[in-house]
Amino acid sequence: MADYAQRNGGNRGGYNNRKRRFREDDETDRRSSRRAYQEPAHLKVRKQLLSVAESPFKKTDEEIQIIAETVAEHSEDDEIRSNFPDLVLQIPKHVIEHGIRVVEQALKIPFVAAVILALNHKRPDLAQEVLARVTTTLNEHFRTGAWREVKLLLRFLACLQGILKAEGVFPVLEELFSRSADLQAASIDDSLGLAIVKIILLTIPYIMASSASGFETHAGNLLKKTDIIASAPHALEALVDPYPGSGDDLGQELQSIISLLQKQLVAEAAQSWELVCLPRPWRTLPVNDEDKPATPTKHTLPPIIVPSPVIPGVRPQLPEVYFSVYADQDVETVPPTSNIASLILRDSLVDTINSLDYNRNATAKFLIDLDCYFAPGTFVKRATPFDRLKDIEAGKSTWKPEDVAVDAVFSQLLQLPNAEHKLVYYHAVLTESCKIAPAAIAPCLGRAIRYLYRSVDAMDLELEYRFMDWFTHHLSNFGFTWKWTEWVDDVELSLAKPKKAFIVGALEKEIRLSFAQRIRGTLPEPYQALITEAKDKDIPDFKYDSDHTPYAPQAREILRLLRAKAPDSEIGTQLTSIEAEALSLGVEDPLIPSTDAYMTAICFIGSKSLSHVLSCIERCKERLLALGPRSEAARRQIITSVMQYWAEKPGVGVNVVDKLLNYTILTPISVINWALADNICRGMILTHAHIYEMVASTMHKVTNRVRQIVNARNQPALPAEQVAILEETLERERENMKDLFATVQDALIGVSSGTVDEMAESRNQDTEGETLLRGWGDRWLRVFRRKMAVEESWIGEMMTIYEAMDAEVEATAKVSNGDRAQEKDVDNGIS
Repeated sequence: MADYAQRNGGNRGGYNNRKRRFREDDETDRRSSRRAYQEPAHLKVRKQLLSVAESPFKKTDEEIQIIAETVAEHSEDDEIRSNFPDLVLQIPKHVIEHGIRVVEQALKIPFVAAVILALNHKRPDLAQEVLARVTTTLNEHFRTGAWREVKLLLRFLACLQGILKAEGVFPVLEELFSRSADLQAASIDDSLGLAIVKIILLTIPYIMASSASGFETHAGNLLKKTDIIASAPHALEALVDPYPGSGDDLGQELQSIISLLQKQLVAEAAQSWELVCLPRPWRTLPVNDEDKPATPTKHTLPPIIVPSPVIPGVRPQLPEVYFSVYADQDVETVPPTSNIASLILRDSLVDTINSLDYNRNATAKFLIDLDCYFAPGTFVKRATPFDRLKDIEAGKSTWKPEDVAVDAVFSQLLQLPNAEHKLVYYHAVLTESCKIAPAAIAPCLGRAIRYLYRSVDAMDLELEYRFMDWFTHHLSNFGFTWKWTEWVDDVELSLAKPKKAFIVGALEKEIRLSFAQRIRGTLPEPYQALITEAKDKDIPDFKYDSDHTPYAPQAREILRLLRAKAPDSEIGTQLTSIEAEALSLGVEDPLIPSTDAYMTAICFIGSKSLSHVLSCIERCKERLLALGPRSEAARRQIITSVMQYWAEKPGVGVNVVDKLLNYTILTPISVINWALADNICRGMILTHAHIYEMVASTMHKVTNRVRQIVNARNQPALPAEQVAILEETLERERENMKDLFATVQDALIGVSSGTVDEMAESRNQDTEGETLLRGWGDRWLRVFRRKMAVEESWIGEMMTIYEAMDAEVEATAKVSNGDRAQEKDVDNGIS
């Protein structure tokens, strides 16, 4: 104990007996002070610009002033000087990961432009540098045909109209109209010209809402010119009608975006360009400080070169029609089509959604914060219940920002003829939005679902299946919960009724995303019969296990040999045995039963997972490939065997058929004939969602191959030999595509007109069931006629434009060669 006390200095209560020191013991604190961190100016500006206008709790005009003052104060800083123009437009540099993109964050364009206007009062040289960078980037986008980027950079310049000399952006718009008129003169079915006119029309409102004034005449004259093109209907316009059945009953009529925009701008001009929804952050900028001039410094817009002919770009430009899922409500929750805000809001949102496709979380955040980026009073308070909108005073807006945002996403998800991105991206945006603000978004989605379900009878068939895919995917992210009792009356309908077909198809897709027992537990009693007990089996039975099935012994032996990975010769012996027995029984094509046994065994072995079936197909590929040349019926039997094995889970069967197409074991024509000829069943097969999925996927493979060849053919500087090979391939594949579409249309016309053999022989053609089946034929026919028209239009437009470009290149080369020859003559003393 004494030792312990001695070791501890005799103080049992502490570690030592040294006197504790306190701050007051010394006259000065000897501790080293921590150096205060000062964030570099360029990083500070980047953060400020990234967050401008994002918060409803900050004053946007103060944010803009702070950014401009910070940039002006540190304008001699090399980082600020070199990076600020790039930060505004995000020309690829080291700030690309964190920088703000005018072309990606379209909602912020007026606010970023306001920063430049404020900076122009302090440092006009920096504003001029930004203008130079903008026009350089704009010219690059013109040369590559990046039309969305062209539109957004023109919008940015339009917001800066107040600091531009002379007519500012208007000469560029006039030149664009000239290019559009040339395209329309060459072909009245041209779509690129319409897209250019749309860019012009969407730029005008931002000019008129800018700090500039006195351009009413310029805008009016331009609108008179665009009216000629905007008012003319496009040949494909009727084919992209989302409600070809009876759109008037749903509160919507077919209206093309460009003609609607033209009418709205003319009406806005008559009201002195009020444009009440557009933000005007530059109105609060100071202009009379002692160190700043009363009027802003004006700049000459650097040259902007619009190429002739214009470049079409990689994405085809097609006519667009206005679509809304909130069109038939008692209270307006989105702007009506008579208001210019309907298209201004929609365009900014669509650009944001489609530009940020790599980050669904950021997209969802922008959608939730929509009300921050437009004029105060444009929307009601966020998450305002729909029932309370009726209590809002007359004359005040009842537009819900959540409805406007969700409506914009659905306009892209359900866009005809094709969405810009994979449909699952739009699914993900809606899911993330619902997770971020469930109280605000979930009721909006509920009203959208109910509207779309009511519209199923009149909706375009392709859109119905897109709606079905999203609906089931969305439910899978939220416990598969839905108020199925609302649709319980439709459960007893005939499968030929579109709503009943929708319910059946949706439940099948839910099972694909989960399992039958789980889905059955989420459904009310009337729905239980739609999910049979057979769907509970993860692995369907092998039908040849029963001795009552013909050729059962040989099939079971084939299964054993496949599992043992036996040599192909041993398997061939069993197949030959089946064929011999089939011949003895009088079967016309003995390859059919042998193929059925072989393919059913492959499906059974591969039923555990997709990788299992792919592995088995890979091992058996050579024998399967040899079947087609021997018998087309045997090739189609492959499909029959797959779909019969997966009869309770047809989505899996469709997936296997798709993989067999990839292996070229099946051909597109064999799939089409199997679905629309062998199994048409008076048109009843057209009511099944998985059959549409199979046919549409097959046709997409064919059309996508043709497009790839067109793009390869139109690559610059190709050798003449390679061009000739590609043109020959294109001609052959294009004819194959036409033949395939013709086969599809012939089969569907038979159903639509009631001339299919089974329908023609039926005595009750005038019954409701026959009428419904003919309606399915009409709906399918409309989809595939549109697909064919779109492909032909796209190919023709691409080839015409690239031929013009080739001609221009040849002319330029001749002029260049002539100049070089003349220079050579001069060098040789020849005049």
